[in-house]
Amino acid sequence: MDQLTARELRDKIAAGQISSAQVTEAIFDLIEQRDTNIGAYISTMRESALAQAADVDKRIAAGQPVGTLAGVPIAIKDNMCTKGHATTCASKILQNFVPPYDACVVEKLKAADAVIVGKCNLDEFAMGSSTENSGLKQTRNPWNTNCVPGGSSGGSAAAVAAELCYAALGSDTGGSIRQPAGFCGVVGLKPTYGRVSRYGLVAYGSSLDQIGPITNNVTDAALMLNVIAGHDERDSTSISEETAALSDYLADIDKPLENLKIGVAKEFWQVEGLHNDVEQAVRAALKTYEQLGAQLVDVSLPHLEYAIATYYLIATAEASSNLARYDGVHYGHRTAEPKDYIDVYNSSRAEGFGEEVKRRIMLGTYALSSGYYDAYYLKALKVRNLIRQDFNQAFERVDCLMCPVSPEPAFEIGSKVNDPLTMYLSDIYTIAVNLAGIPGISIPCGFSENNLPIGLQIISGNFSEDKLLRIARMYEQQTDWHQRKPSF
Repeated sequence: MDQLTARELRDKIAAGQISSAQVTEAIFDLIEQRDTNIGAYISTMRESALAQAADVDKRIAAGQPVGTLAGVPIAIKDNMCTKGHATTCASKILQNFVPPYDACVVEKLKAADAVIVGKCNLDEFAMGSSTENSGLKQTRNPWNTNCVPGGSSGGSAAAVAAELCYAALGSDTGGSIRQPAGFCGVVGLKPTYGRVSRYGLVAYGSSLDQIGPITNNVTDAALMLNVIAGHDERDSTSISEETAALSDYLADIDKPLENLKIGVAKEFWQVEGLHNDVEQAVRAALKTYEQLGAQLVDVSLPHLEYAIATYYLIATAEASSNLARYDGVHYGHRTAEPKDYIDVYNSSRAEGFGEEVKRRIMLGTYALSSGYYDAYYLKALKVRNLIRQDFNQAFERVDCLMCPVSPEPAFEIGSKVNDPLTMYLSDIYTIAVNLAGIPGISIPCGFSENNLPIGLQIISGNFSEDKLLRIARMYEQQTDWHQRKPSF
């Protein structure tokens, strides 16, 4: 069963060839065997998952219709609300928070008859690039447990890579789906901003956050996007119903794009710290596309060098605003013996938030403060618009852009945790995509000399996920990187 894709498994369950209960039990057996070392899950949902699986099997046996993901075990990043089950954001401040409602994407998974097996670890409030900032546990890379899985969706990527689910959901604010997917050798899709509802996603940077799938292959990413994408009236940034109704991402997934033009920006090769193994793997992937008839086109993204600074001003400013609600009064952690109301606020936040979250709140509060708003936050918004224009101009000439996901493969646990600026630079290739609001995907394209996965990032224009997935699938059909699995 572990060799099946999510789509193949769905088909076999729907045909009655395999029972969902059998598959779900097998997944929990693997979690019990492997997750002690990996640490992908913050919590599991065995009882409810087996009940979901039994219900799917019962309806199939009775000849009743079932959903698009009927019986397939799926994991969810623990910053998406799940009714009646803890949603912690890997933070002590929300450690005991149980939402009274489901996030929109969780509703859609349940409506598609997916079996939700658990909630995955992350950097606290999705703030980080390695999942080392989790306030609850350490997650390790399945390919080398001395290395990080990436972040902030490191738990979701590790769960997929270690075969502890058939697909997972992550959220991407500055690369938090694509970078861990690259580090763990799986596929990670960040959709266009607004393509997937953010209702029920605990906010980090509201103008940047986007939910997307992490899967073992491109076809499963398309299957998952079919389920979770669409208009949601509860999310004011959600796409229109007309736009939502246009795409079936599986319809032409195996149809190669003719006369494909791939943009390669000179700035991609000028990034400080670009690892030789990463550059060689990405250049080899570009050659594969050329052999498939694609044309490489030189383009420029002149404002890419400002992406890191721009992102960390905008994201931290939005984080400062979004996290102000955790005050020790409404919900979440409250300090045990406060001296007065001010102490309730100060001590609850001091005890509940981790160091990286505190750092970003302070940076954001400073950037928004009187006297600095114009100099920092407003200027960052202007540069963000220039970055968006760079991409728009590039897409007038090419179908997509290709580059590394990260300058280096997965790094050792602890090697960057005391150097936040170096850690921030690991997102240099992914951050600009969120600033522009456009879709991007990470697909496996090789391994380093230390047998660590390397990811290729493909970027396309707004609401072009159908084209993006077809381009990614072209490469996947010619290679076997996505079929390789870590040994246990």
